[in-house]
Amino acid sequence: MNIELLDWSIIGPALVAGLLVLSTHVPLGQEVLKRGIIFIDLAIAQVAGLGVIASVALGWEAHGWAVPVSAVTAALIAAAALNWTEKRWPDSQEPIIGTLFVLAATGSILLLAENPHGGEHLKDLLVGQILWSTWSSLLPIAVLYAVLLGVWFFLRERIGQFGFYISFAFAVTASVQVVGVYLVFASLIIPALASRRLRGGSRLLTGYVLGALSYLAGIIISAVFDLPTGAVIVWAMALVCTVGGFLIGSRQR
Repeated sequence: MNIELLDWSIIGPALVAGLLVLSTHVPLGQEVLKRGIIFIDLAIAQVAGLGVIASVALGWEAHGWAVPVSAVTAALIAAAALNWTEKRWPDSQEPIIGTLFVLAATGSILLLAENPHGGEHLKDLLVGQILWSTWSSLLPIAVLYAVLLGVWFFLRERIGQFGFYISFAFAVTASVQVVGVYLVFASLIIPALASRRLRGGSRLLTGYVLGALSYLAGIIISAVFDLPTGAVIVWAMALVCTVGGFLIGSRQR
């Protein structure tokens, strides 16, 4: 245990990164539950990650524009494809999403097979590097999420199903490079699941509060005990949201 690791210069950007991710993922996660396409987040996140790995395999600069462009391009193609399959085979959409996830995951492994640092790249993709967040790196993400939130809350009825998939692709692509695939899934599904019995604004607010408490607890615990931050936040979110969901259910009964 090391209390000295609670350095705001590290914890602050990481916490804000988590709050930014929650800003879009909580409402999108509630929509995912409503549509019954639970694993779309994992699939899109994994496809975005495949885009990142493909750009690295091609030798493109890791910190240049090629990496995020390739990630969002891959995610948009996947989103457009899923929009197409949902219109034609709605009863098979969930198995199709699962198949897409498996193909993207194994594709990443194949691309990294000859890379001596492949294991580390794969770990970063799955659990993320949220503690490496900086204030400057969060600015473009904040701008993107502000645009997505504006579209979601004010133009949701106009953009339709295709707009949902496109918004989802942009949100997940940005977040997977910050928090990783696992935390993207957790941020979308777990707060939405805990608040599912509520309605309207109270449901959204509860999802935000539970998610924020989870990120705060997970970041502090991981810093103090020097544990992988993304994995700890996932467990913290599961615990916080389980307790929150139980309290919500008890109050309603």
